Amino acid sequence: MLLDVRDLRVEFTTREGVAKAVNGVSYGVAAGETLAVLGESGSGKSVTAQAVMGILDTPPGRITGGEILFKGRDLLRLKEEERRSVRGAEMAMIFQDALSSLNPVLTVGDQLGEMFVVHRGMSKKDARAKAVELMDRVRIPAAAQRVDDYPHQFSGGMRQRIMIAMALALEPDLIIADEPTTALDVTVQAQVMDLLAELQREYAMGLILITHDLGVVADVADRIAVMYAGRIVETAPVHDLYKAPAHPYTRGLLDSIPRLDHKGRELYAIKGLPPSLTAVPPGCPFHPRCPMARDVCRTDVPPLHAVERGPASGPGRGSACHFWRDCLEGSARR
Repeated sequence: MLLDVRDLRVEFTTREGVAKAVNGVSYGVAAGETLAVLGESGSGKSVTAQAVMGILDTPPGRITGGEILFKGRDLLRLKEEERRSVRGAEMAMIFQDALSSLNPVLTVGDQLGEMFVVHRGMSKKDARAKAVELMDRVRIPAAAQRVDDYPHQFSGGMRQRIMIAMALALEPDLIIADEPTTALDVTVQAQVMDLLAELQREYAMGLILITHDLGVVADVADRIAVMYAGRIVETAPVHDLYKAPAHPYTRGLLDSIPRLDHKGRELYAIKGLPPSLTAVPPGCPFHPRCPMARDVCRTDVPPLHAVERGPASGPGRGSACHFWRDCLEGSARR
C-alpha cells in the first residue's frame, strides 16, 4: 500500500467549541490506483488531505490521533524538514482554486522552474527548459512563447493545467487533487479529468480525487470513499457503488444527480443540512436526515460494516449503517 491512513482525527478550536473535522478516518491508496473521496462541503475531505500533505493550519487545527503511513513511514513522526522533503518530490497536491494558488507576480515559468531549482539543484536556464517541457506535457498551446506569461493571462482551464504540471514536476508517487474541476465549464472539466487520468496511468501514480460531484469520478476512479460529518460512511469499488449503494447518504447523493430519463420530474434533494461539527448528534450523524432511521440510529454510532453478502457485494465494500443490508437490497431493486 502506497498510502495508508489509519484512524486519523483532526480537531479545530472555534468560538462555538471544538469541531471534530476528521473523526477516525481510515483509507488506503495503492500505486497506480485512483481513490475518489466524496461528500458535501464540510464533510472533512479537504482537511484529511491537508493532514496527509502536512499543510494543516496549526492553530486552529491539530491532529489528535491516528497514523499516516506513506511507503511504510509514519509522516506524523517525521521532523518538519523531513516532511518538507516529501512534499513535492514524493507527494503533491492540486488545489481547487488555481488563480489564488498561483503567485500573481511571478511568471508561470518561474513558478514551475522553482521546483527544479529547489529540489533538483538545476540552473535557472535548465529549469526554464523543464517548465516548457511540462507545459507541453499538459497540452498548453505555444508553451515556449507562453512560459513567461503571468497566471492572469491564462484561462481557468489553462491555469488548472499549470497546477497539474506543478504537481507532476518531480514525478511524485502520489497526487492529491482537491476539487480540480471547480468553477470550470463541463467541457473543460472533462478535458482536465481526461488529462489527469492519462497522466496517472502513464506515471503509475496513486491518485486521490476529492470532489462533491459523483458525475466527475464515474469514469476515472477505481474505488470511492464517501464522507459525512468527518467520518467515512461507505467504501466500495466504483461500479459496485453506482450499481447499489449500501448507505442511505450515498443513495441520496446518487438520486440527486440529474438524469435524462427523469425529464420533467422534480430534482431530488437530501432533506435538511449537515450537522455542525461542534455539535454532531448522538448515534449515526446522518440519522436526522435519513429516511431509514430507527431508534438504534439515534443512540448507537454504527461501525464500518464489511459488506459481504447481497447484490453488488464484494471485496473492499464497507458501510457505516446499521441497516446496510436493507439499503443495499433496496438500492439494487431501484
